[in-house]
Parts: sequence; structure tokens; C-alpha cells
Amino acid sequence: MSVETLTAEQIMTRVLVTVTVEESPLMAWELMRRAGVHHLPVVDDDCHVLGILTSEDVAATWCGGGPDEHSRRQVGSLLGRRRLPKVGPGHPLSRITGVMLDVGCDAVPVVSAEGTLLGLVTVSDVLSAVAGRTVREEKGRGEVRTGLFHLNPVLPPD
Repeated sequence: MSVETLTAEQIMTRVLVTVTVEESPLMAWELMRRAGVHHLPVVDDDCHVLGILTSEDVAATWCGGGPDEHSRRQVGSLLGRRRLPKVGPGHPLSRITGVMLDVGCDAVPVVSAEGTLLGLVTVSDVLSAVAGRTVREEKGRGEVRTGLFHLNPVLPPD
């Protein structure tokens, strides 16, 4: 199979950790750290993508406050107003990379016709595909997991 014929479905990351807009940046950071990822899709209850949160987004908004302050904020406030390009599973690699270049992003969600998150194509996925290392032939939906626990800081009494 040549690079010219690769599609999003063949190169996307299928096992994803996601968060909802109500989640805290502290939890998002911990999920990224534990999963070893730099991108977290932000989804609604129906698994529709509302945005992509990056480790840079969280780090850039990290102010001098402690865990209590960061656990009270919500991830939704970090998404901003930037464009969120999406691609379908059949879109060719050339279109995906063109979208990434045009918008200036390094990850694009892959969604079904109904808008449900199926996977994520990152720059690492693109490089692996070009190097011939990750052509995936399996079909079907990937595994999407939302944060399943909450961190609550234990603070000393005032």
C-alpha cells in the first residue's frame, strides 16, 4: 500500500482517552501524563468532539494557583474559539495533512457521518504512516474512554 492511498481509518489512533467540558485542567493534565499523550479530545455525552485539548493549552493557562484553584476550573474554558477541523475515516492522507497545515494544528479528530469520534490522527501518526510503520487494516470503531475518576485535593484546614 502506498502513502498516496492511505486513509484516516488506516492511520488513526483508535484507543483514546477523552474528557468532558466539565472536567478540570488538573484532571486533564493527569490523564495526559498517565496515558503518555499530548492531545485529549473533549467530547459531549454522545461522544461528539467539541475540541482538542493539548498539553500546551493546559500549561499555558497554569497560573500560580494551587491544586484547589485548578480543580475548580473547567476544561471547556481552555478550548477558546479556534477552528476544529474534522475528517472522515475515508479521507486520504493528503487531505488530512492539508487540513493540518491550513489550520495550523497537529491533531485532527476522525468522526463518523453522525459526528461520533472514531479516532485521532496526530503528526506522529502521519510520520509513522509515511515511514511505513502503522498501516492498520482493522475496521470498526476504536475504543474511547472518558476520565473515569476525579482528583480532589486534600487541603490543610484554614
